[in-house]
Amino acid sequence: MTVIASYVYSKGKRGRALAIEEQCPALSGDEFVWIGLHEPTDDQLKILAKTYGLHELAVEDALHAHQIPKVEVYGEQLFVVAKTAHLEGDKICYGETAIFVGRHHIITVRHGSMRTHSGVRSQLEASPRLLAQGPDYVLHGILDFIVDGYLPTVQTIEDRVLEMEQKMLANFLERDQIRRLFRLRRQLILFGRILGPMSELVGKLVNLDLPCIDKHAKPYFRDVFDHIRRVESMVGGLREVMTSVFEASNLLEQQRQGVMTRQLASWAAILAVPTAVAGIYGMNFEHMPELKTEYGYYVVLAVIVTFCGILYYRFKKTGWL
Repeated sequence: MTVIASYVYSKGKRGRALAIEEQCPALSGDEFVWIGLHEPTDDQLKILAKTYGLHELAVEDALHAHQIPKVEVYGEQLFVVAKTAHLEGDKICYGETAIFVGRHHIITVRHGSMRTHSGVRSQLEASPRLLAQGPDYVLHGILDFIVDGYLPTVQTIEDRVLEMEQKMLANFLERDQIRRLFRLRRQLILFGRILGPMSELVGKLVNLDLPCIDKHAKPYFRDVFDHIRRVESMVGGLREVMTSVFEASNLLEQQRQGVMTRQLASWAAILAVPTAVAGIYGMNFEHMPELKTEYGYYVVLAVIVTFCGILYYRFKKTGWL
């Protein structure tokens, strides 16, 4: 079923259910219709367009669902497109919610998102005083619901990045972990491209004089705007953390390689002593001094051990070994 809910509200209280094929009833100032659709058909949207006077361009955008967040004015109606987001594995998946707002109606069209608006509807119905204010307060509730869904997504990614940071401090990041870090960073970059238009959308609802938006509703939209700015700040900070994790991992790897290089250089210097002595006395010359010395072999070994011991002590003292 693509029609999730369709009701008439009077003085903030739910009235009778309304089929989308019905003609819009005559509504007074404190009455409006709230229709919720999920993946509607072309015919269903055409029926609603004819009944509620929806603009054909807005209907086309709502049907195809490939829009960036925006708010457009069509006469005395508003058309709002908002992006939903949820996490699947390490990937942020997006849905789209198109909202038609009139003086006496609000129609939501969801695509992709599995988060229904039933919770928002129940919450608003529990506050008849706010719901009685009209469709603009319902619009606030829906946008607030969508933006609040961003926070768990960012917090989950943040927890995963902090976990990788702890692993990085204990052990070096492996190739798969580095790849995952870059995948998460790319997801946050793409998410930032959604947050920007969403912030602009809500900013227009706060600052511009738009039809169907009462001036008393603007503080509520300002609250949503603050939530978006908070998420934007978290995303920006998280991207910096991810960059610092990679840089720190790279520095630790360079430090580890430096330690290994110093250790190899130290042992190479120590081994150079017996190599040099053995190389000299390994030359095939007949007349070489000390070849017939009785204790020459033991003296040479003592010299080699002494010099190697001195070198080992010095390298150990300087921290190279």
